[in-house]
Amino acid sequence: MTRTALYPGTFDPITNGHLDILLAALTVSDGVVVAIGVHPSKKTMFTSDERKAMIADVIAGLPADKRDRVSVTSFDGLTVAAAQAAGAEVLVRGLRNAADFDYEMQMAATNAVLAPEIRTVFLPASPSSRHITATLVRQIARMGGDVAPFVPPAIVERLKSKAEPPASST
Repeated sequence: MTRTALYPGTFDPITNGHLDILLAALTVSDGVVVAIGVHPSKKTMFTSDERKAMIADVIAGLPADKRDRVSVTSFDGLTVAAAQAAGAEVLVRGLRNAADFDYEMQMAATNAVLAPEIRTVFLPASPSSRHITATLVRQIARMGGDVAPFVPPAIVERLKSKAEPPASST
Protein backbone atom coordinates (compact mmCIF):
# COMPACT_ATOMS: atom_id res chain seq x y z
CA MET A 1 0.00 0.00 0.00
CA THR A 2 1.25 3.45 -0.90
CA ARG A 3 0.59 6.21 1.61
CA THR A 4 0.33 9.68 0.10
CA ALA A 5 0.47 12.81 2.23
CA LEU A 6 -0.75 16.27 1.26
CA TYR A 7 1.32 19.15 2.61
CA PRO A 8 -0.83 22.26 2.10
CA GLY A 9 0.25 25.85 2.56
CA THR A 10 0.66 29.21 0.92
CA PHE A 11 4.43 28.83 0.49
CA ASP A 12 4.91 32.56 -0.16
CA PRO A 13 7.84 31.88 -0.40
CA ILE A 14 8.90 28.36 0.52
CA THR A 15 11.22 28.63 3.54
CA ASN A 16 13.72 26.39 5.28
CA GLY A 17 10.93 25.70 7.77
CA HIS A 18 8.68 24.41 4.99
CA LEU A 19 11.54 22.29 3.65
CA ASP A 20 12.15 20.89 7.14
CA ILE A 21 8.52 19.73 7.38
CA LEU A 22 8.53 18.37 3.82
CA LEU A 23 11.59 16.24 4.56
CA ALA A 24 9.99 15.01 7.79
CA ALA A 25 6.80 14.16 5.87
CA LEU A 26 8.85 12.00 3.51
CA THR A 27 9.91 9.87 6.49
CA VAL A 28 6.29 9.01 7.36
CA SER A 29 4.80 8.64 3.88
CA ASP A 30 5.60 7.10 0.53
CA GLY A 31 4.96 10.34 -1.33
CA VAL A 32 4.12 13.96 -0.59
CA VAL A 33 2.03 16.32 -2.66
CA VAL A 34 2.96 19.92 -1.86
CA ALA A 35 -0.31 21.79 -2.35
CA ILE A 36 -0.19 25.54 -2.85
CA GLY A 37 -3.30 27.21 -1.53
CA VAL A 38 -4.58 29.93 -3.83
CA HIS A 39 -7.03 32.33 -2.22
CA PRO A 40 -8.15 35.34 -4.27
CA SER A 41 -8.58 37.49 -1.14
CA LYS A 42 -5.07 36.75 0.14
CA LYS A 43 -2.38 39.17 -1.03
CA THR A 44 0.77 37.24 -1.82
CA MET A 45 4.22 38.41 -2.91
CA PHE A 46 4.50 35.66 -5.53
CA THR A 47 1.91 34.37 -7.97
CA SER A 48 0.78 30.77 -7.77
CA ASP A 49 2.91 29.92 -10.81
CA GLU A 50 5.97 31.60 -9.27
CA ARG A 51 5.48 29.69 -6.02
CA LYS A 52 5.08 26.44 -7.94
CA ALA A 53 8.30 27.12 -9.86
CA MET A 54 10.20 27.96 -6.66
CA ILE A 55 9.04 24.77 -4.97
CA ALA A 56 9.96 22.76 -8.06
CA ASP A 57 13.46 24.29 -7.97
CA VAL A 58 13.87 23.38 -4.31
CA ILE A 59 12.63 19.84 -4.91
CA ALA A 60 15.02 19.48 -7.87
CA GLY A 61 17.90 20.02 -5.43
CA LEU A 62 16.89 17.06 -3.26
CA PRO A 63 18.51 13.64 -3.58
CA ALA A 64 16.71 11.49 -6.17
CA ASP A 65 15.24 9.12 -3.57
CA LYS A 66 13.39 12.09 -2.04
CA ARG A 67 12.83 14.22 -5.16
CA ASP A 68 11.07 11.41 -6.98
CA ARG A 69 8.51 11.12 -4.16
CA VAL A 70 7.37 14.77 -4.21
CA SER A 71 4.95 16.51 -6.55
CA VAL A 72 3.50 20.02 -6.55
CA THR A 73 -0.02 21.19 -7.25
CA SER A 74 -2.24 24.12 -6.39
CA PHE A 75 -5.80 24.31 -5.09
CA ASP A 76 -8.40 26.97 -4.42
CA GLY A 77 -11.00 25.17 -2.36
CA LEU A 78 -11.10 23.11 0.80
CA THR A 79 -7.87 21.43 1.83
CA VAL A 80 -9.64 18.09 2.33
CA ALA A 81 -11.00 18.32 -1.22
CA ALA A 82 -7.44 18.85 -2.46
CA ALA A 83 -6.33 15.83 -0.43
CA GLN A 84 -9.11 13.71 -1.91
CA ALA A 85 -8.23 14.86 -5.43
CA ALA A 86 -4.57 13.97 -4.83
CA GLY A 87 -5.45 10.56 -3.41
CA ALA A 88 -3.91 11.52 -0.06
CA GLU A 89 -4.86 9.74 3.13
CA VAL A 90 -2.88 12.11 5.34
CA LEU A 91 -2.68 15.87 5.78
CA VAL A 92 0.70 17.06 7.05
CA ARG A 93 0.87 20.13 9.27
CA GLY A 94 4.01 21.57 10.80
CA LEU A 95 4.00 22.87 14.35
CA ARG A 96 6.37 25.55 15.60
CA ASN A 97 4.75 26.43 18.91
CA ALA A 98 1.67 26.18 21.13
CA ALA A 99 -0.23 28.78 19.10
CA ASP A 100 0.23 26.66 15.97
CA PHE A 101 -0.96 23.63 17.91
CA ASP A 102 -4.18 25.30 19.06
CA TYR A 103 -5.04 26.54 15.57
CA GLU A 104 -4.08 23.29 13.86
CA MET A 105 -6.11 21.19 16.32
CA GLN A 106 -9.22 23.19 15.39
CA MET A 107 -8.50 22.72 11.70
CA ALA A 108 -7.84 18.99 12.16
CA ALA A 109 -11.14 18.53 13.99
CA THR A 110 -13.01 20.43 11.28
CA ASN A 111 -11.31 18.48 8.50
CA ALA A 112 -12.12 15.20 10.30
CA VAL A 113 -15.82 16.07 10.15
CA LEU A 114 -15.60 17.03 6.46
CA ALA A 115 -13.49 14.04 5.43
CA PRO A 116 -13.17 11.40 8.18
CA GLU A 117 -11.07 9.14 5.95
CA ILE A 118 -8.25 11.71 5.92
CA ARG A 119 -6.04 11.97 9.00
CA THR A 120 -4.03 14.99 10.05
CA VAL A 121 -0.47 14.34 11.17
CA PHE A 122 1.41 17.01 13.09
CA LEU A 123 5.16 17.22 12.63
CA PRO A 124 7.20 19.39 14.97
CA ALA A 125 9.55 21.88 13.37
CA SER A 126 13.23 21.33 14.04
CA PRO A 127 14.72 23.72 16.60
CA SER A 128 16.77 25.36 13.84
CA SER A 129 13.65 26.35 11.89
CA ARG A 130 11.01 26.96 14.57
CA HIS A 131 11.36 30.72 14.36
CA ILE A 132 10.94 30.95 10.59
CA THR A 133 7.72 32.22 9.05
CA ALA A 134 7.14 33.26 5.45
CA THR A 135 5.66 36.52 6.74
CA LEU A 136 8.87 37.32 8.61
CA VAL A 137 10.98 36.35 5.59
CA ARG A 138 8.97 38.67 3.31
CA GLN A 139 9.35 41.50 5.80
CA ILE A 140 13.12 40.99 6.05
CA ALA A 141 13.37 40.97 2.25
CA ARG A 142 11.29 44.15 1.88
CA MET A 143 13.51 45.92 4.39
CA GLY A 144 16.70 44.90 2.57
CA GLY A 145 17.82 42.27 5.07
CA ASP A 146 19.65 39.04 4.36
CA VAL A 147 17.12 36.24 3.80
CA ALA A 148 19.73 33.55 3.07
CA PRO A 149 19.54 31.98 6.56
CA PHE A 150 15.78 31.48 6.20
CA VAL A 151 15.16 30.17 2.67
CA PRO A 152 16.73 27.54 0.40
CA PRO A 153 19.49 28.91 -1.87
CA ALA A 154 17.24 28.60 -4.95
CA ILE A 155 14.87 31.18 -3.43
CA VAL A 156 17.25 33.94 -2.25
CA GLU A 157 17.63 35.88 -5.52
CA ARG A 158 13.97 35.56 -6.48
CA LEU A 159 12.97 36.94 -3.12
CA LYS A 160 15.46 39.80 -3.30
CA SER A 161 14.36 40.84 -6.78
CA LYS A 162 10.68 40.60 -5.91
CA ALA A 163 11.11 42.61 -2.72
CA GLU A 164 13.15 45.44 -4.21
CA PRO A 165 11.29 48.72 -4.04
CA PRO A 166 10.71 50.43 -7.39
CA ALA A 167 13.46 52.82 -8.44
CA SER A 168 12.88 56.40 -7.32
CA SER A 169 12.06 58.87 -10.05
CA THR A 170 13.67 61.82 -8.25
